[in-house]
Amino acid sequence: MPAPANVTEFVDLVRKSGLIPEAKLEPSLDRLRADGRLPDAIEAVAQGLVRDGLLTHFQSKQLKLGRYKRFMIGGKYRLLELLGAGGMGAVYLCEHTFMRRLVALKVLPVEKLEDPSSLERFTREARAVAALNHPNIVRAYDIDQAEKLHFLVMEYVDGASLQDVVARHGPLDCRRAAQYIAQSAVGLQYASELGMVHRDIKPGNLLLERTGTVKLLDMGLARFFNKKSDSVTEKYDDKCVLGTADYLAPEQAVSSNVDIRADVYSLGGTLYFLLTGRTPFPDGTIAAKLVAHQTRNPKAIEELRPDVPADLAAVLRKAMAKKPEDRYQTPGELAAALMAVSGDPVDPPPTREMPALCPAVLALTGHSAERGAAARPAARTAATSTMAALRSRQASGKSGPVLPGAAAAAAVPTAVAPDTGSGRLDPSPDAADLDVPIAPGPDSTDKASAAATSPHVPRPAPVPVPDDEEDEDEDESKVVTRAAPPRPKRGRTLAVVGVLAAAAAAVAAFLAFGPK
Repeated sequence: MPAPANVTEFVDLVRKSGLIPEAKLEPSLDRLRADGRLPDAIEAVAQGLVRDGLLTHFQSKQLKLGRYKRFMIGGKYRLLELLGAGGMGAVYLCEHTFMRRLVALKVLPVEKLEDPSSLERFTREARAVAALNHPNIVRAYDIDQAEKLHFLVMEYVDGASLQDVVARHGPLDCRRAAQYIAQSAVGLQYASELGMVHRDIKPGNLLLERTGTVKLLDMGLARFFNKKSDSVTEKYDDKCVLGTADYLAPEQAVSSNVDIRADVYSLGGTLYFLLTGRTPFPDGTIAAKLVAHQTRNPKAIEELRPDVPADLAAVLRKAMAKKPEDRYQTPGELAAALMAVSGDPVDPPPTREMPALCPAVLALTGHSAERGAAARPAARTAATSTMAALRSRQASGKSGPVLPGAAAAAAVPTAVAPDTGSGRLDPSPDAADLDVPIAPGPDSTDKASAAATSPHVPRPAPVPVPDDEEDEDEDESKVVTRAAPPRPKRGRTLAVVGVLAAAAAAVAAFLAFGPK
């Protein structure tokens, strides 16, 4: 349907959508009427309905484009906001209308059904997340299908990705960066003990809640490496390089059959980004970055952040060692090392770093200043408990990597952090003192999010709707290795990445053995 040409047509679309009961719509319109008539501008009416908590920003935007259908998925999930979009689907904030609970719905694009690997990967992600129940991992509630739409129902995390936080507000202070990566490592340790490796750890896949908890997101590339057969991996993964080029472990550029130490490397690369606001190898093509991860060291962290303590820099270097055997052998070891040098738990993130929710979403979350203040001691208590658990396991003296074919519960973290003194980190200077450009952030969850790997430059997110008649500008950061920006053109095949993988492997072999 064409976009409404005037306020009358816009109000008619609002009524057709069924989003606002008539008993609530008319009083809101009455408040907007001046001298008995509505404003002439559609935007003024739309903003008034958003301000009254009757529409979200996403719903308003869709109605202004003439789209009034499909705000309900599966008969019970009402679309509220667009949280993000990627190569494996768009993620929406939804209200479960029966339970009055907020959830996140990951919807597989309809056109992806033509690719047999997409649906199988989507199903594998659902199985992977369903097997996990940990406070540092986003939980999955259900997988379902409505007509042609396949969707995964997940926990809604009220917060922002670490990619967004750094892109909008600059590098983090040392204690925060260390503790956020430590929390991520704790979640990965749990997953690894169930025989799982993530394979796409990056700042965009680490969500920071308002309470200060970090949760792992997006298990779309995860695989159970302790299983003798992973049919999706055998059919598709071995044909291409998986992951995101900016954080890819050296061995992962050669083979997708990697163990948990590849995730340790990616966590190290993510820590590097949190401290510096740049990826370890920010320049060059995808192929050049794959080779750089195998053959070069990133610019020394001390050159970019002189305030980084020597013990934290040592932890970072060990996590990003080129050879897997030279790294921390489990995420638990990395977590223990970071906890040892980061001191007491940090406070929850400042409000300015979190997305500003529209009134309709605020009403469902029950947000208030009092709630945020009450969450601070609870978050600190949870972090303290995590540290105590890690130290207890460290004292057990058990360690060792979970390798392919090993028992699922073989790995127990052991701290190997260097001891250079007090073991405490001082807060870093503000971003302004580091000469880091700060880009303005979005003021609602439906607005722009930063590019997957680009430093400090938020990129507008696409606004797809779950309708096979609508075009989608998708971000193909999944399945094939990519760097951002520029984004790969739509329609790029796995064969291109296969060539890059072969090239990277050839270069690695040449450097390892020399010319014949």
